[in-house]
Amino acid sequence: MAQNGWQGNGWMFALSYCCMDQKGKRQMTEAAFQIVGAERAGRWLVSCDHASNRVPAWVGGGSLGIAPEDMARHIAYDVGAAGLTRRLAERLDAPAILSDFSRLVIDPNRGEDDPTLLMRLYDGTIIPANRHADAAELERRLAALYRPYHVAYAELAARRADTAICAVHSFTPCLRGRSPRPWPVGILYSHRDMRLALPLIAALAADGLDVGDNEPYSGHLDGDAIDRHALAAGRPNVLIEVRNDLISHEDGQIAWADRLAPVLTQVLAESGL
Repeated sequence: MAQNGWQGNGWMFALSYCCMDQKGKRQMTEAAFQIVGAERAGRWLVSCDHASNRVPAWVGGGSLGIAPEDMARHIAYDVGAAGLTRRLAERLDAPAILSDFSRLVIDPNRGEDDPTLLMRLYDGTIIPANRHADAAELERRLAALYRPYHVAYAELAARRADTAICAVHSFTPCLRGRSPRPWPVGILYSHRDMRLALPLIAALAADGLDVGDNEPYSGHLDGDAIDRHALAAGRPNVLIEVRNDLISHEDGQIAWADRLAPVLTQVLAESGL
């Protein structure tokens, strides 16, 4: 059973979820997501699938068994993406939805049948709390975190018939043992819908940026959040990846929100969608 609650003046919304523990007793989990600016009227919906590195208390007592420095890395969440999401959504007069659990607990940007939904090894780090997680544990995390997030996402996306989705992520400058990633920003997209992505790449490049075109990896993944909430419904969409060293602090988040918001507004207005 879900319990909804507004905080303060309604600026932020969170959901707590009641589920069964391994002994069959009911327990109240922490919030699965946050919604910012639900009352805003703009066409854009800004999402942040990897906003937090929080581990709920009911998962390993609040720990996945890895070092704090690993929980502060990109393997646990998208560094700086939450702050950028909030500021970008404000400038776009748009609502935003942000996950409130680590991608290592369960990854909301994967389909339910994706083998990387629950990672056991990521960028050289073994995740002890996930190594022996069975089907029952996976289902518990799906029910308490993953599915509530996607239900809320779907409801927000449906608030307008002409919603356009902007997904915000960040990427590490270099994976262990790999080549450096030089782009300050990447625009990811599916071959099934390039209507906003290609004009956005062109506009950012014209502004003097070295833009990764479907870099540092391809933007199409069956069952991911964009596939589920944008492609399946025919909604215009873009996925923006900013290199995390550029947005790890507030000043960088503000600067990138200021840079991206007018370009997103222009591209959507000129698209005719």
